Amino acid sequence: MARLIGACPSCDTPMVVRRLECPSCGVAVEGTFDAGPLARLSREQLAFVEAFIRNRGKIKDVEEDLGISYPTVVGRLNEVLISMGFEAGEDPREAERRQRILDDLASGRLGAAEAAEQLRALGPRDA
Repeated sequence: MARLIGACPSCDTPMVVRRLECPSCGVAVEGTFDAGPLARLSREQLAFVEAFIRNRGKIKDVEEDLGISYPTVVGRLNEVLISMGFEAGEDPREAERRQRILDDLASGRLGAAEAAEQLRALGPRDA
């Protein structure tokens, strides 16, 4: 049985499911069906999602399974989220650095000007 593809291989327009059929008894239902957000993913993205689920979302295990770096795992996860219609979040390491700066500011270890400079150096937040 072939896998459902989400986009037209010629023009990249989302594909539409029009018929569902039971392979056992032959009953068929016709119409226009929403295949859901997973159908929007490319084959490569689906393979990544399968690895992510297989590794129970543990990024370290996904890194080892696919032989890719932490930033690559996070980047691919963000691509999947965007393809599915969700907003991609900030890189967890960036969020941690941002929080550390804010904690240092709150505790008085950093002045406001220095904290602002460090936050600007991190760049704008994506989420």
